[in-house]
Amino acid sequence: MASSTKKELSTKESEELLKTLKTRFDKHSKRHKDVEWDKVEAKLKANPHKLWALYQMETTGGEPDIVAYDKESDQYTFCDCAPESPKERRSLCYDREALKSRKKFKPKDNAMDAAAAMGIEILNEEQYRTLQSLGNFDTKTSSWLKTPAEIRKLGGAIFGDFRYDTIFIYHNGAESYYAARGFRGQLTL
Repeated sequence: MASSTKKELSTKESEELLKTLKTRFDKHSKRHKDVEWDKVEAKLKANPHKLWALYQMETTGGEPDIVAYDKESDQYTFCDCAPESPKERRSLCYDREALKSRKKFKPKDNAMDAAAAMGIEILNEEQYRTLQSLGNFDTKTSSWLKTPAEIRKLGGAIFGDFRYDTIFIYHNGAESYYAARGFRGQLTL
């Protein structure tokens, strides 16, 4: 994995990541109709910090892919498209406040700080529902979602999953963490 302090990839890491992203882009063309890979690749090469963030998504099991393109702003949105919540981002409580509040059995980190360190944002409920329209995700796991301030102030946080052909949005104490709960992120380029 690339150094987290440098936030840039070696030439070999960049080439390997671009090859992986292109393969996934071609395999899942229904996620991004009318998007041309050459334009995406050029934009990625011009933004090495965004390529670094995608590398973080990839190496933690997120399988990032393009899920939206805004023609007006000429921006692409990449999202974690792994079938289940990314494996290397599980067993985390929601945020730093929740982590500090745990007296015993603290998790290794929290989802909000982990996402920020990777250079991505956790999906909110609307983004999660949009992702679910592209396939069935989190059928065995769940993913923390960006929680509205009024819920977080009361100690809660929300997460989502997909069961019984339905998207479920639940709540839990923000300090909770589970082996099957992680977080999904997105990156706009």
